[in-house]
Amino acid sequence: MSDLPRKAVTRTAKLAALPLGFAGRATWGLGKRIGGRSAELVAREVQQRTADQLFKTLGELKGGAMKLGQALSVFESALPEEVAGPYRAALTKLQEAAPPLPAHTVHGVLAERIGEDWREYFLEFEDKPSAAASIGQVHRGVWHDGREVAVKVQYPGAGEALLSDLTQLSRFARLLGPLIPGMDIKPLIKEMRDRVSEELDYELEAQAQRVHATEFADDPDVVIPGVVHQSDQVLVTEWMDGIPLADVIADGTAEQRDRAGQLLARFLFSGPARTGLLHADPHPGNFRLLPEEEGASAGAWRLGVLDFGTVDRLPGGLPGTIGESLRMTLEGDAAAVYGLLREEGFVKESIELEPDEVLDYLLPIIEPAQVEEFAFSRGWLRDQAARIADPRSPAHQLGRRLNLPPSYLLIHRVTLSTIGVLCQLGAAVRLRDELEAWLPGFVAETEEPEPVAEDGV
Repeated sequence: MSDLPRKAVTRTAKLAALPLGFAGRATWGLGKRIGGRSAELVAREVQQRTADQLFKTLGELKGGAMKLGQALSVFESALPEEVAGPYRAALTKLQEAAPPLPAHTVHGVLAERIGEDWREYFLEFEDKPSAAASIGQVHRGVWHDGREVAVKVQYPGAGEALLSDLTQLSRFARLLGPLIPGMDIKPLIKEMRDRVSEELDYELEAQAQRVHATEFADDPDVVIPGVVHQSDQVLVTEWMDGIPLADVIADGTAEQRDRAGQLLARFLFSGPARTGLLHADPHPGNFRLLPEEEGASAGAWRLGVLDFGTVDRLPGGLPGTIGESLRMTLEGDAAAVYGLLREEGFVKESIELEPDEVLDYLLPIIEPAQVEEFAFSRGWLRDQAARIADPRSPAHQLGRRLNLPPSYLLIHRVTLSTIGVLCQLGAAVRLRDELEAWLPGFVAETEEPEPVAEDGV
């Protein structure tokens, strides 16, 4: 019944053709250069053609292939505009849609997982999917009690396809590097592979969503749909309307962009503090901008959050080291920052770095936290990516000597992805407000003054 892989050999062949295509375009580019065209112009053209093929293939295959495409899509802001522009639409499609499974396959999954009488659970069920993602697609329906619901059905064979795709992609991850300057893609693929079993487990996803829905039930800014029903490979949740964040990125007003950006930052930092969980899949397809509640002030848009299949479990919230190192960096305390980074394993014992150089490396990256309000933009992210990606730059050379401890890998990816989305939005965000409110260690603890004796001694 497996429609996802079609045939495993076909999926493998499509993915295996990617590096061959990359090599072919490199040869084509060399020919163009011999013909007299400038190296820079040819490199851009090769990059554009490579990206076109990559995202077309990833979108068609779903599974791990599409999942990588979604993860990479939030970083398109880091690409030069003349390269990013032509295929931005293809990236956006990866966040919202993929070729759907046929209705008979969906019915088969529902019959197997809910029961042959599955239709009795619904007053209505739409065969045409309303959205499709890397391991499942969503159908709209009406539950037997009258609630509008989203029915997420896992693709048959999704687990095997995910593992197969990610194994295949990891073999030529190095070739994908030039698409996203300054980012090492291989650890991203490894981390996705390590979490496959969690994402396939809809019971874990339902638990994470219930925790969030309970915590944010009365929140005026963030809305989490409740879980209605869960069984193996099927998850039914309350339906959520709203403007997909991809549409806000493409056509939203400045007010919508700023509001979406502020709430996205708020959710990123408040979620772990409030639930002990970090929503770890922040691509635009998982967010909606909802109209304000009746009686709320004009423009009080709310953020709807979907898909809790990938979470990082942080019982104590985000690590205090992050907030402390940010604060010390802003204070210009190079020695303290360096000491903390060594202590946490960001600088290995065998490596010696100059504390002032580490501070110079960090300050441009944390610019959004230095000001009252920061205007995120593609241009700013491109500058950061170029600074870190240029092998001749001190930032690149220092960055290669830093280490990312495994416990921080997912937090790092989520933070980078969120920044990528904020830059796609072009949002003006009071990031410092959110850091002060939710990030442990960012605000220095004030020492209690020692009590003064009555006689003044």
